[in-house]
Amino acid sequence: MKKDQLKVAVMGGGSSYTPELIEGFINNYSVFPVRDLYLVDIEAGRSKLETVGSLAGRMIEKAGVPIRLHTTFNRREAIEGADFVTSQMRIGMLDARSRDEKIPLKYGLIGQETTGAGGFAKALRTIPVILDIAKEMEELAPDAYMINFTNPAGIVTEAVLKYSSIRTMGLCNLPIGTRMQIARLCGVDASKVSVEMVGINHLTWTTRIVVDGIDITADVLNKAAGASGLTMKNIPDFGWDAEFLQSMGALPCSYHRYYYLKDLVFEDMNKKFLDKGTTRADDVKRVEAELFELYKDPNLAIKPPQLQQRGGAYYSEAAVNLMTSIYNDKQDIQTVNIRNNGVLPFLPEDVSVEVNCVIDSQGAHPVQINTPISPQIRGLMQVVKAYEELTVKAAAEGDYSAGLQALTMHPLVGSARLAKLLLDEIIDANKDYLPRFQ
Repeated sequence: MKKDQLKVAVMGGGSSYTPELIEGFINNYSVFPVRDLYLVDIEAGRSKLETVGSLAGRMIEKAGVPIRLHTTFNRREAIEGADFVTSQMRIGMLDARSRDEKIPLKYGLIGQETTGAGGFAKALRTIPVILDIAKEMEELAPDAYMINFTNPAGIVTEAVLKYSSIRTMGLCNLPIGTRMQIARLCGVDASKVSVEMVGINHLTWTTRIVVDGIDITADVLNKAAGASGLTMKNIPDFGWDAEFLQSMGALPCSYHRYYYLKDLVFEDMNKKFLDKGTTRADDVKRVEAELFELYKDPNLAIKPPQLQQRGGAYYSEAAVNLMTSIYNDKQDIQTVNIRNNGVLPFLPEDVSVEVNCVIDSQGAHPVQINTPISPQIRGLMQVVKAYEELTVKAAAEGDYSAGLQALTMHPLVGSARLAKLLLDEIIDANKDYLPRFQ
């Protein structure tokens, strides 16, 4: 029997994204009745948790919904008996992200939060913590779902799938963002756009686009050539070449610019770093500081529009939609990270993939992929997935050799010499967060 009162625990509750999540819970209360909402953080994030918690309380009070809000540093208290546990953590906070982006630049490589050497470093810090949370869920909330949108979401989700027995799905705002971008490009409402997405997190291709029952994929590829606005706020808006898109036969996601246009992206990043000594992480620090000043205003009781600058648009929509669909056995289609189980036959069974799924009370069930996967898509996906498998092993087991091979094979590194230099510097810079490597 469906529960009429839910308990949700948010790991990383002091995040600047939390007001968007609160807005989602408020707007969907009639179909997703959260009774107890726990915002969880660590002592180092006390001031942020207190600020966000106060704003969340004002938002709930203004909306008049009977959600009981709890802010806590006691993770076990929050997890015990929970129905859903969401993860939006940043282990090491923005200082660690800044290092993740700057270290690769020293070696003439792209420094980015979720892919390449920067994403590798973030995964090393994050996976041990997420596995500790999963272990506590096995004990205290074995029937709960973990909804993970901590980056790198696909790698983190794969670690939980391989090293834990809990029910989990990974989530990203990129699929919703891509659908919104396509809708704007075509001048139609996003509700009319359905897409087939194939790939792994931050490496997906839109292989089929349908509007009002008509396949318009070829038309969209023509319109996308050279168009602006087909990217996320945190990724340079370099347009796609027309011949390249037609030869691809699919629309690459925003993050593909790091692979297909890596010379332009590196030049853009490096120039900014050399001119100002800053990276995207430093921009985010500034935006976040401004947001928290806004959050402190005792008269503020809504999600401020400035949050859109943070780059996390549609997180709330994606997260709350997913939980609502599970709770209501909705059987709608959403794009999530799940265990492969043969959906993409050219990848191992036990890895995470990001594909369209039917969402019901039992979880996510992949939709049959009808479009043949071309070599140009399959090849890059296999290489990056092998990197992810090795990264999961390195982080979960403290396996230096796996880490060395992971970095060596990643297309944004591709050098055993540089991989070893990077790995040693990453481990040294993050030694306080990597007990498995000690």
